[in-house]
Amino acid sequence: MHDATCGDCGKQCQVPFEPRQDKPVYCGDCFQKHKPQNRGGRRFGGRGGSGGRGGFNRRPREMHKATCGDCGKECEVPFQPKGDKPVYCSECFQSHKRN
Repeated sequence: MHDATCGDCGKQCQVPFEPRQDKPVYCGDCFQKHKPQNRGGRRFGGRGGSGGRGGFNRRPREMHKATCGDCGKECEVPFQPKGDKPVYCSECFQSHKRN
């Protein structure tokens, strides 16, 4: 838990995240006034319509060229290969995937 000062009433409180200078933090009482209204009419908290995992709009991943360690085919992966571990194309990766 992290110590914080409520942006409304000035009361000291604790929050489960590191407060940032560019965003206000609210105590439990004041948070209720700032909580977003339920817009979707959904129960059980699902997010809707914004696409992607978890409802976040993410920018496209940067892809990096690599050579498959099994078949030698040129492929692209969403991480920078380091060279100390083999990289596999999507077809060969299936046979190396742990269950």
